[in-house]
Amino acid sequence: MKKNEIGLIGLSVMGQNLALNIARNHSTAVYNRTESKTKDFMNNKVQDQPVKAAYNLEDFVSSLTRPRKIMLMIKAGKPVDIVIDSLLPYLEEDDIIIDGGNSHFEDTNRRMKNLKEKGILYLGVGISGGEYGALHGPSIMPGGNEKAYAEVSDIMEDAAAKTKKGATVSYLGPESAGHYVKMVHNGIEYGIMEVLAEIYDYMRKVLQLKPAEMGDIFAEWNHDLDSYLVEITAKIMKKDDPKTGRKLIDLILDKAKHKGTGKWSVQSALDLGTAIPTINAGVNARLMSALKTERVENSAQFASSTRAVVDKKEMLPLLKSALYFASVIAYAEGFKLMKSASEEYNYNLNYKEIARIWEDGCIIRSGLLDPIQEAFAENMQLNTLITVQQFKAQLNATAEEIEPVITSAAQSGVPLTAVHAALDYFNSLKSKELPANLIQAQRDFFGAHTYQRRDDEGTFHTEWE
Repeated sequence: MKKNEIGLIGLSVMGQNLALNIARNHSTAVYNRTESKTKDFMNNKVQDQPVKAAYNLEDFVSSLTRPRKIMLMIKAGKPVDIVIDSLLPYLEEDDIIIDGGNSHFEDTNRRMKNLKEKGILYLGVGISGGEYGALHGPSIMPGGNEKAYAEVSDIMEDAAAKTKKGATVSYLGPESAGHYVKMVHNGIEYGIMEVLAEIYDYMRKVLQLKPAEMGDIFAEWNHDLDSYLVEITAKIMKKDDPKTGRKLIDLILDKAKHKGTGKWSVQSALDLGTAIPTINAGVNARLMSALKTERVENSAQFASSTRAVVDKKEMLPLLKSALYFASVIAYAEGFKLMKSASEEYNYNLNYKEIARIWEDGCIIRSGLLDPIQEAFAENMQLNTLITVQQFKAQLNATAEEIEPVITSAAQSGVPLTAVHAALDYFNSLKSKELPANLIQAQRDFFGAHTYQRRDDEGTFHTEWE
């Protein structure tokens, strides 16, 4: 019996769509712990694709060509360890396990080390693009054993989205490099989504625009920004609720959930001593949104802010500038975090290539990624995107245009946490002097933590009292 080139475990919507995508070019075996889900997939989704179902792990593994290539599309965390443990009795040396979920990078390192001792090759692979991308071509971010990637590179290249520059997949580096890059991708996503949410909030509360008007504005802006997130925001604003006929956005509860990757980005940034305030604001905003009952109760105890009087025609270009500015800063923070991680964990990341594979198939694809590639092509050791010729002049100009937006939002009681954080990050990073000298003096005063001087070498302590 002819064996399959690759096997996929986990038939959630992402797993199903990726299996159908891969099966366009490569014979695929599928398995899901719940047998009924496998049967449903085979009966309702699979047509003439070369997909074979297995209903126990032994049959699944034995249906694959050697070295066996097994992709896991399952929930991150303990489920991944359980599936790996259940596979091990059936695997042989040089078989390959590919984790395509949003696993924490430290879990990926641990699994890779454990499996290496057993002779099993491991890849931690970030996949972005949602359900549509999984079916039609995602952005794929593999890291781990380079020999394993060589075995599966043709499968991944065939499955990935395609641009004029090639398939949106590239081997990123050893160990957890792929999952780390995907984590930062999601962190940038949190930041830009929050910026868009804040601009929408300003439009409805200060400018008092209706969703349909906002949809037109976002669509118009996107002629220049060419951003997937701006594109879907415009479409969301236009969507009618079939039940009531009202705009659906007005009926969705203002509580945003999160799956952990944004939080992990912030935690990792703290561990590496790297500031990512815009991304952090995106995470914090979701945590604040979860306090719905508390917020409603609190709002009854405070008078509503008086809405600032602004000129709509004057303000809309400034809001577009704020969106551009804060989006660039979110990318700048993300790439700075990846640089810190690459140095700490010896990933040897290629930032130009990362920006290239994000150009299509992924959630944060936008027109900003081409100038980011140009910037890293000129200088791979670049410290920050804010200083490069591709962004510097425009960041400086748009930074000035944000101030009236922030002022009128504050007057109206509208929080612009991520936009404000982006501006503060920019102002801090280009500031010759920050007030940390006072903080260091305070630390020395109460804790004898010492300080350095501007006018002398060495470390000093003062008896302040």
